[in-house]
Amino acid sequence: MSIQADERFEVSRAVARIHAGVLAVVCAILGGGGLFIATLWLVIRGGVRIGEHLGLLSWYFYGYSVTWNGAIVGLFWGALVGGAIGWVIGEVYNLVVWVRQRR
Repeated sequence: MSIQADERFEVSRAVARIHAGVLAVVCAILGGGGLFIATLWLVIRGGVRIGEHLGLLSWYFYGYSVTWNGAIVGLFWGALVGGAIGWVIGEVYNLVVWVRQRR
Protein backbone atom coordinates (compact mmCIF):
# COMPACT_ATOMS: atom_id res chain seq x y z
CA MET A 1 0.00 0.00 0.00
CA SER A 2 1.63 3.23 -1.12
CA ILE A 3 0.75 6.79 -0.28
CA GLN A 4 0.25 9.08 -3.22
CA ALA A 5 2.07 12.41 -3.43
CA ASP A 6 -1.25 14.28 -3.12
CA GLU A 7 -2.08 12.57 0.15
CA ARG A 8 1.33 13.35 1.65
CA PHE A 9 0.91 17.01 0.70
CA GLU A 10 -2.49 17.21 2.39
CA VAL A 11 -1.20 15.59 5.57
CA SER A 12 1.77 17.95 5.73
CA ARG A 13 -0.56 20.96 5.47
CA ALA A 14 -2.76 19.76 8.32
CA VAL A 15 -1.56 21.54 11.45
CA ALA A 16 -3.30 21.35 14.77
CA ARG A 17 -4.27 24.55 16.50
CA ILE A 18 -3.34 25.13 20.13
CA HIS A 19 -5.94 25.99 22.73
CA ALA A 20 -4.38 29.19 24.05
CA GLY A 21 -6.37 29.02 27.29
CA VAL A 22 -5.14 25.53 28.10
CA LEU A 23 -1.55 26.50 27.30
CA ALA A 24 -1.97 29.53 29.57
CA VAL A 25 -3.13 27.35 32.46
CA VAL A 26 -0.25 24.90 32.00
CA CYS A 27 2.31 27.71 31.84
CA ALA A 28 0.73 29.35 34.89
CA ILE A 29 1.06 26.14 36.88
CA LEU A 30 4.68 25.70 35.76
CA GLY A 31 5.63 29.34 36.36
CA GLY A 32 3.92 29.72 39.71
CA GLY A 33 4.89 26.29 40.98
CA GLY A 34 8.47 26.67 39.81
CA LEU A 35 8.98 30.00 41.54
CA PHE A 36 7.22 28.75 44.67
CA ILE A 37 9.40 25.63 44.90
CA ALA A 38 12.61 27.52 44.08
CA THR A 39 11.87 30.07 46.81
CA LEU A 40 11.04 27.44 49.42
CA TRP A 41 14.14 25.45 48.48
CA LEU A 42 16.35 28.46 49.13
CA VAL A 43 14.57 29.36 52.39
CA ILE A 44 14.91 25.81 53.73
CA ARG A 45 18.53 25.57 52.59
CA GLY A 46 19.33 28.79 54.46
CA GLY A 47 22.72 30.44 54.63
CA VAL A 48 24.22 33.87 55.08
CA ARG A 49 22.88 35.42 51.89
CA ILE A 50 19.70 33.53 51.03
CA GLY A 51 18.62 33.63 47.39
CA GLU A 52 20.68 36.62 46.41
CA HIS A 53 19.99 36.16 42.68
CA LEU A 54 16.36 35.03 42.95
CA GLY A 55 15.71 38.01 45.21
CA LEU A 56 16.33 40.30 42.25
CA LEU A 57 12.83 39.39 41.07
CA SER A 58 11.55 41.81 43.72
CA TRP A 59 12.43 44.57 41.24
CA TYR A 60 9.68 43.24 38.95
CA PHE A 61 7.30 41.37 41.26
CA TYR A 62 5.84 43.70 43.89
CA GLY A 63 5.97 42.14 47.35
CA TYR A 64 8.24 39.24 46.41
CA SER A 65 11.18 38.24 48.58
CA VAL A 66 13.01 35.01 49.34
CA THR A 67 11.00 34.25 52.47
CA TRP A 68 8.07 32.01 53.42
CA ASN A 69 5.58 34.79 52.64
CA GLY A 70 7.51 35.69 49.51
CA ALA A 71 6.96 32.14 48.25
CA ILE A 72 3.19 32.76 48.27
CA VAL A 73 3.63 36.10 46.50
CA GLY A 74 5.96 34.41 44.01
CA LEU A 75 3.35 31.73 43.36
CA PHE A 76 0.87 34.44 42.37
CA TRP A 77 3.31 36.43 40.21
CA GLY A 78 4.81 33.35 38.59
CA ALA A 79 1.36 32.06 37.70
CA LEU A 80 0.29 35.44 36.35
CA VAL A 81 3.36 35.95 34.18
CA GLY A 82 3.51 32.29 33.11
CA GLY A 83 -0.15 32.33 32.13
CA ALA A 84 0.23 35.53 30.14
CA ILE A 85 3.27 34.19 28.30
CA GLY A 86 1.52 30.89 27.56
CA TRP A 87 -1.56 32.66 26.22
CA VAL A 88 0.52 34.94 23.97
CA ILE A 89 2.50 31.98 22.61
CA GLY A 90 -0.73 30.11 21.87
CA GLU A 91 -2.32 33.06 20.11
CA VAL A 92 0.77 33.85 18.03
CA TYR A 93 1.10 30.18 17.04
CA ASN A 94 -2.57 30.05 16.00
CA LEU A 95 -2.14 33.25 14.00
CA VAL A 96 0.84 31.79 12.13
CA VAL A 97 -1.12 28.59 11.42
CA TRP A 98 -4.08 30.63 10.17
CA VAL A 99 -1.87 32.72 7.85
CA ARG A 100 -0.10 29.65 6.45
CA GLN A 101 -3.38 27.81 5.83
CA ARG A 102 -4.83 30.79 3.93
CA ARG A 103 -2.11 30.47 1.28
